[in-house]
This record gives sequence, structure tokens and C-alpha cells, in this order.
Amino acid sequence: MNSLALIDRVQALDLFPSTGAIQRLSPGEIEANGPDAPIGAHCEVLSSRNGSVLFRAQVASVSSDAITLVPFQPVTRAHIGDQVRLLSGRGGSAVGNDLAGRAIDALGRPLDGGGPPNLKHRSSGMTDVLDRIAPTRPFATGVRAIDGLLTIGLGQRIGIFAASGVGKTRLIEQVIRQADCQRIIICQIGERGREVEALWSELKGSGELSRVSIVAATSDESAPMRTLCLEQALGMAEFWRDQGEDVLLVVDSVTRYAMALREIGLIAGEPPMLRAYTPNVLRELPRIVERCGAVRSGGSITGLFTVLSEGDDVDDPIVEVMKSLLDGHILLSRKLAEAGHFPAIDVGRSISRLFDQLVEDRQVAAARIIRARLARYEEARVLVESGMYKQGSDPAIDVAISARAPIAEFLRQSDRHSETPSRTLQHLLSLSGGAS
Repeated sequence: MNSLALIDRVQALDLFPSTGAIQRLSPGEIEANGPDAPIGAHCEVLSSRNGSVLFRAQVASVSSDAITLVPFQPVTRAHIGDQVRLLSGRGGSAVGNDLAGRAIDALGRPLDGGGPPNLKHRSSGMTDVLDRIAPTRPFATGVRAIDGLLTIGLGQRIGIFAASGVGKTRLIEQVIRQADCQRIIICQIGERGREVEALWSELKGSGELSRVSIVAATSDESAPMRTLCLEQALGMAEFWRDQGEDVLLVVDSVTRYAMALREIGLIAGEPPMLRAYTPNVLRELPRIVERCGAVRSGGSITGLFTVLSEGDDVDDPIVEVMKSLLDGHILLSRKLAEAGHFPAIDVGRSISRLFDQLVEDRQVAAARIIRARLARYEEARVLVESGMYKQGSDPAIDVAISARAPIAEFLRQSDRHSETPSRTLQHLLSLSGGAS
């Protein structure tokens, strides 16, 4: 056993355990008269009959005479009077270089059939405000529409907003394969089990597995497991960022994370708000976004957050909150997807707030020209498609009509093709007429 593992085991020793007993039990909630534990702490439930560990639970609320816990696993074997014991010395996320190329669950346990990795635990800590710096280096994705018109920086937090069936997973997998970074962590929250397995098999076949780690909590797992999944992924990302590495963190999806938080909040007695989301959702979303980013000492976490969005539903609180927190958003269009245009990125409604600071002036000028032509065509679309517009009536519309097909060809790209940033820029300048 190496020294790190030995230290970790010594820290995990609990010589004077704090305990309580179950007083009330329901499928998703446990009430106990102890132990004295803070909100968010982990406890083990032990059988009063034989002392075996039944499952783990997380403290959701605390009162003067009782605590409320939400279980990580089914409570079918638990009984009134079973012991609740506080877990000490194992706080924080499981981290270590052994997690590269592995698939684990929210508790750091292997999902890939491999042996237990050599890990240590670290508590999360928010970087000081003045040590969080703005991204200064572009993050190459190999996707022309993103690198050309929505350039992302290393350490930027960006959202992919999409309804079901518009190519979100396809785009994410393409970015993962082509991303120019040292580490990639994929956090799958509330996904179907077959999709976790499909992504794992895809990565194994692509030869990219050595720099990729998967943390997954499927849709059948408890709300605490689904929320802890993101905490585990963030802990791993911070561990590698603090070593000076550039990390891509893909969170799929924030919406399901918020739904898990809502479930815990309702159990804890928090009042429901819009769409029944509880205040803890609005507390946690800014925190997870701010834990990503570039830091002054070197290293970065580029956050790619997917948000499930149905149409133009502007009263979806998760959509609106994430748009306000992130450094930009990429909207996927059902209309483009139905027309066979992939990636189905609606450039006109998407934005990278750091675009102007990350690219040279000629790319900024070219992008503005392309966007203006797309917007002008959209304004005149009804007239053009109905045959009411006559060529020569408006020179700007004439240019937009003639440029539409070449621009669409530039934005359309096979998910198996990667474009270099230099070629993307050359193509963009050509489309804009050599803007300078």
C-alpha cells in the first residue's frame, strides 16, 4: 500500500462514531433522532439485527430533535430502530490519476468492470474571486460553426440548449472526440443506461479513452446519487486543473440535475416555486458554474452544460437561469434538424460572450457579415419562399439570397469530420468576401 492510500485509510477511521436511530421511514425519506450531522453529510444505515450496512443516505434537513435523510439506494431492507451512523473522514470527491480512462459512479465505484482505482478524497473549495480569470486562449472543437462563429475559450462556460431529437448527443460526442485539451470528464446525470454503455463503447473504439473519464448516475438511481454525480465530476476536474491541465467537463444534463435537487428540496420541506423548483436549485446552479473556469495559477475547466429546452418556452426557469449564468449558449434548432442540417446550430440565436476577445479582428468582422446576411435572409424568408420578392428590389436581400447556400454548406458538417481552426478561418473569410 502506498503512502497516499495509507493516509486516506487512517483519515477514514472513526474511533468515536456519532449515531442515531430511524424513527420514521418512507421510500424516499428517512427521519432519525441522530446523529448530530450537518446538511449534506453522508451517513450509513446499519441493521439493528446483525449490524450489516444496508445503504448510504445524505442529510437533507436538520431540526433540534431529528434529521431528515434521503437514501442513495432503495430502503426496502430498513426497519424502525436501525442505526444511522455518520461517515467521517471520507468527505469530498474521490480523485486521482487512476481515474483517467475509467467509468465510475457518483461514489467513485467502478462501472467498467475494472479493479478499484487508487484514490484519495478531497473537499471542494471555491477558487478566490480574483483568481478566476477570463479565458484568453481559444478552445478548438473541430466544428466549423462553433470555431468560426461561436469561438469558445479554455475555461469558458457554455450551454447547449436543445429539445429531444435534434442532435445534441451527436454534437457532444463530436466535440469530445475532437476537443483540443488534456482531460475530458463526461458527467451523465439521469441518462438511460444503454446510452452510458453506448458512449463508453464509442470512446473505447475511438482510441480517445486514455484522456476521458465518465461519471454516471442513471435515471433509475436516487436523487442524491444524481446530484452527487456532478459533485464527483467537478472534484475530478478541479484536481486535474490544479495540476495545470486543461480539462473539458461535459455535463449532460443540467435539467436533470435540477430535477434531482428539486426532489431533495421538497423532501427537506423547501417551498416550491415556478415549475415546483425549490430554492436549493437556484442556490446550487451558480455554484456549479462558478467552480468551472480558468485560474490565475494555470489550468482551466471548460464547462459544456446541456440544458433540455422544448421550443421557445421562455418561462422555463432552468433555461433562463443558465442563460444568465453562462458565458454563452448554443441553441439547436428542430427546424434545421428536420431539414437534415447537422449540426443543427441556430447561429442567429446563439452567442459566445467572449468571441471578440478570443479571435483576431478579421474573424470578428467576417462573422458579423455572415450573421448579418443570415439575419437579412430570415427577415425576407416569407417573401422569398412565397415568390413575392423580385430580384433587384433590395441589394442587401439579393446578397443574402446568393450567400445562403454557401453559408449553409459551411455550417453543415459531418460528425466524423474535424476542421482545423486555420482552415475554418480561411473558409469564413472567403464567405464574407475577405473581410479585414
